[in-house]
Amino acid sequence: MAISKEEVRYVANLARIKMKENELEKFTLQLDKILEYVNKLNQLDTENVPPTSHIINLKNIMRKDEISGESLSNDEATQMAPDKENEFFRVPKIIE
Repeated sequence: MAISKEEVRYVANLARIKMKENELEKFTLQLDKILEYVNKLNQLDTENVPPTSHIINLKNIMRKDEISGESLSNDEATQMAPDKENEFFRVPKIIE
């Protein structure tokens, strides 16, 4: 067994988790199985396996930003503004 009941009790105490005796046995068995599996994974040869952050290839589906030439000029944009000062939009103050 890779983990003992006392170790599970200790970790549960650190996490402030109160466990009954039957829960303690159940979690000890479950954690032991998990640790056995991790030990099997540690025995694999991963020397020539490149590190990855995802198991599938990710592809950006967003379009590229391109200048379309259809932008409003500064004068055209400020003409539609409800309030302006010179060539700038005027907005209410929100910070005191």
